[in-house]
Amino acid sequence: MKIAIVGATGAVGQELLKVLEQRHFPLSELRLYASARSAGKTLSFRGEEYQVESLPEGPLPVDIVLASAGGSLSKQYAPIWAKKSIVIDNSSAFRYEPWVPLIVPEINAQAIRGHKNLIANPNCTTAILLMALYPLHRAFKAKRVIVSTYQSSSGAGASGMQELLEGTRDFLAGKPLQSRSFAHPLPFNVIPHIDTFQDNGYTKEEMKVLWESQKIMGDDTVKLSCTAVRVPTLRVHSEAVTAEFERPITPEAAREVLRQAPGVDLVDDPANLQYPLPLRASGKYNVEVGRIRKNLVFENGLDFFVAGDQLLKGAALNAVQIAETLVEMGEIHPAVAS
Repeated sequence: MKIAIVGATGAVGQELLKVLEQRHFPLSELRLYASARSAGKTLSFRGEEYQVESLPEGPLPVDIVLASAGGSLSKQYAPIWAKKSIVIDNSSAFRYEPWVPLIVPEINAQAIRGHKNLIANPNCTTAILLMALYPLHRAFKAKRVIVSTYQSSSGAGASGMQELLEGTRDFLAGKPLQSRSFAHPLPFNVIPHIDTFQDNGYTKEEMKVLWESQKIMGDDTVKLSCTAVRVPTLRVHSEAVTAEFERPITPEAAREVLRQAPGVDLVDDPANLQYPLPLRASGKYNVEVGRIRKNLVFENGLDFFVAGDQLLKGAALNAVQIAETLVEMGEIHPAVAS
């Protein structure tokens, strides 16, 4: 199988390389594409060096394109790539198109069927949330959900992570702070602003969580409100969740459901100081869930805390899992391959 990574030198692109290698994805050829300024660089994969190419104008000579180079580029080129390849797009360019499957394989893998060579990877915040929320929704039927996020600098890419590291050093050295990737300096700060503000006072990032959750769960009756906050961590998004359910729910019943949920690690032992933590969840495939307790406001309510690696389940890992699902379902056909 021939695979291309578009945006290979970015934070998600480099994680895609690692995940493909770690999961022994069956590929016979690998092509790496990036902007003209990155062309000529080399990246390591399975002990070999691969040269990064400039992105050509037409279709790519591969079976699957893993695209992670931004929405404007995907909007322009993904329909061209999709003429000969299956495109798994990590941007928001096509997530809300009704004809484009929006996939978290543990939740709605069957929605891949009928794809038109274009499949969307969800927003990182949404994917991490739904790994915990969806199993509970399936068991107890969620009605209303309130989410407060604690989103890492990696959400702004490699430049955001670098800005946090450099800014922390500058702050400790007494130097003035710069803010290029974020609305304000991030070191020793939290910023309740991610993406552009909408007419209703929410940011687009916050609205994405609602729109995408309803589409992935296949249930637009679930009401959801989100406040998205950038925090000075490197690569794990955390989320505090309050959910009201139609059916009676207890913390014990929720733990049992989550204990069996694929892609979830139950970390819920406060007596021994065990709960989800960004430092421990960093570099981890599974999403951690803990601090599970009965909500004091809603009769059938539950509070819990989630932490998941934004670059993995929130991006690269989920994209590779979609590709694996395509293989398992037999959705890669010789007519598609170049």
